[in-house]
Amino acid sequence: MYNLDMHKISSRNLAIELRLSGYSYPYISEKVGISKSTLSGWLANIPYTPNRETIATLGKARAAAGARKAAIKQEGMREIRDEVMREVGVFTDRDLYMLGLGIYMGEGTKTHNIIRVANADPNIIKCVVAWFLKLGVRRSQFSARIYLYPDSDTARSLQFWSRTTSIPESQFQKPYIDSRTNKKAKKYGKLPYGTLHLGVRSDGRKEYGVLFFRKIQALTEVVLKNV
Repeated sequence: MYNLDMHKISSRNLAIELRLSGYSYPYISEKVGISKSTLSGWLANIPYTPNRETIATLGKARAAAGARKAAIKQEGMREIRDEVMREVGVFTDRDLYMLGLGIYMGEGTKTHNIIRVANADPNIIKCVVAWFLKLGVRRSQFSARIYLYPDSDTARSLQFWSRTTSIPESQFQKPYIDSRTNKKAKKYGKLPYGTLHLGVRSDGRKEYGVLFFRKIQALTEVVLKNV
């Protein structure tokens, strides 16, 4: 029986650990409290070899069939990724420019002259940081705030996002803790480092105050008009 302190590891990481240890989707779903459909997305690329406990529970034939199915799915995903890489080709500065704008259009603040993007995915946040830097923002102009849940480790979350963004912890505002009980039940373990709200301050640079906000608005309007 696999033994992990579920209060110290995110649901996704726990699911990955269990899968790597040879457990089936039904077992992981029960232990982690996540639906099998969600696990299918999380674990699609995780190697799977049934362990003795799984084989004993499912039977040798059924466990082997599950392993074959997982291997076929992984091979299919590899082929899709290879195809996509060929289609995308070399990633250019213009690609970053448009990708960053697209992320801002979906996740960025649109009112009150505030420039801010909120997301829980560190890779999305890295793209946004790169986009802002591409637009001439200095790293010292960034401000950040983490939105957490009662089960989150505040110190670890701060360290995580500081490393992810290369923004000093001194530029982070005091974390916000969402203590609503219904939210806690829904989000428990799913967002171990919370959601980062990344903002840009003018820091004395006039072109990165209200004018920068208006520029992003104009970029959005031009792109939408030409789509």
